[in-house]
Amino acid sequence: MEWITAENVIAVVTALVGVLVSVAAVWIGRIKPGKRLGYRVQLNTLLHTEGTQDGGVMTVRDGEVLGSASDGATLVLLRVENDGGVDITHGDYALDTSGHALRFTFGEGSSAVDVLGVVATVPRGWDSLRDDLKHEPKLRRAGNALLVPRVALAPGQYFKLLVQLAGPATDAAIEAHGTITDGRILRNRSTTPDDESGRFSPVARTVTVVLTACVVALAAIIVREQTPPPIGCARGSLTVTGSTAFAPVVREVAKAYEKDCAGATVTVDADGSTAGVRALAAAGAAADGKDAPAVIALSDGHGPAGYPRLREHMVAVSLFTVVAHDAVPVESLTLEQIRSLYRGDVARWNRLEGPGLPADLPDLPVLLVSRDANSGTREVFQRRVLGRNEPANSSRDCSTVDDKEAKVVRCELDSTDQVLATVARLPGALGYAELGAGSTTEGLHGIALDGRGPVLDELGSSPYPYREIEYAYTWGDPPTDSLTASFLAYLARGRGQDVVRARGHLPCATPKGLRICGEG
Repeated sequence: MEWITAENVIAVVTALVGVLVSVAAVWIGRIKPGKRLGYRVQLNTLLHTEGTQDGGVMTVRDGEVLGSASDGATLVLLRVENDGGVDITHGDYALDTSGHALRFTFGEGSSAVDVLGVVATVPRGWDSLRDDLKHEPKLRRAGNALLVPRVALAPGQYFKLLVQLAGPATDAAIEAHGTITDGRILRNRSTTPDDESGRFSPVARTVTVVLTACVVALAAIIVREQTPPPIGCARGSLTVTGSTAFAPVVREVAKAYEKDCAGATVTVDADGSTAGVRALAAAGAAADGKDAPAVIALSDGHGPAGYPRLREHMVAVSLFTVVAHDAVPVESLTLEQIRSLYRGDVARWNRLEGPGLPADLPDLPVLLVSRDANSGTREVFQRRVLGRNEPANSSRDCSTVDDKEAKVVRCELDSTDQVLATVARLPGALGYAELGAGSTTEGLHGIALDGRGPVLDELGSSPYPYREIEYAYTWGDPPTDSLTASFLAYLARGRGQDVVRARGHLPCATPKGLRICGEG
């Protein structure tokens, strides 16, 4: 399987380690301990009555106001909580002789401090918890002890006990006593405004260290090279044929693939979209059920029908442009003006009429330089711009008419490069080409259609008509470990996308490309 590489195995194992450590931390911290009843001291303050006549602070005992606190009295606020991952029920407690489940003591021996009063508070909505505290034997005090009945607590539930002591008691002297079946009672730390921010717990620290190591390991794999590795390399030889308009892009991608994947040779032999698809079909038929031919045929738009064994793959959206010799000072033509030129209605540029034309059009012959019948660029031009087929070929040298009955001078050439070179050489010439190729040739310029130019960033929002999807054809579905499948993935989804985009095409695998290619 092509994804099983050393880098991928390390990445998967590292990711699994990170996930397992996180799951283990949750299990150890919340589930494994079972039932956990926690308590914390949230307030422990000494009450003073200096400067007051009535003692200042009112004493509360068993829910009743009894009077002022004496000097040295202390208020302690306890929070009792279920900080585990499972419920604590009534049956989980072991009861003492008085029938109580928990006993909080405030010092022992000579340091014991008597409990003067206690008030319990329960958050709104937890009525069953409040009822538990009211049921017999109820919440009681006994000397230096506070006795708490059985209280059922769901995970995260809590109640608070405001206790008045006869004297001061240190936090360390406040202890909880009791037994929970399959569980434990533990003291939690309560952060007060005067405390420093809490530190990592041992579990949190371990998880952080392990996850950081996993991230560093994955980052090292990703940035080990300046450029990402190809999706998967394969050895052997491959021929890419078809579209001459897309050939410069494929040649550059082929060089990049050969550099990344030692042992691979990719030859680009473009001779036109239709011719390339037919050549692939012929090679597949000649194989007679044996290994599929190592050939990819590229086509500007859908290839010719009638080849059910071929598989179609969308690669990119290509923009094309109409071009004219620089002696023709036209920057934009309407579709109707283009169509009138190709119908032969206008033989000389100074006879062309319509909106947006300069007043001083030159007295030059209209010379139409076209591609041959195998060209996908021509097929797209006919379908999206002309709305009909081009007229018959009437010239071999692209400048003089061979057919005396022809309305217009029109020649056919074998490649995009030949079209561009001829348009740049002949004053009055008009042709078409793939956008990237046409923008680099001196002596000619692009022409907007209906005032719209071919702009890659405007794809999907601009009505510019002369564009098409670039398709790649293979003989059936190539084996995943073949050079054909590897190069196609490299071109359509791998590093080849960077070349495709740099050459003025929109890869179909990008989010925007997916939408436009899906629309057809």
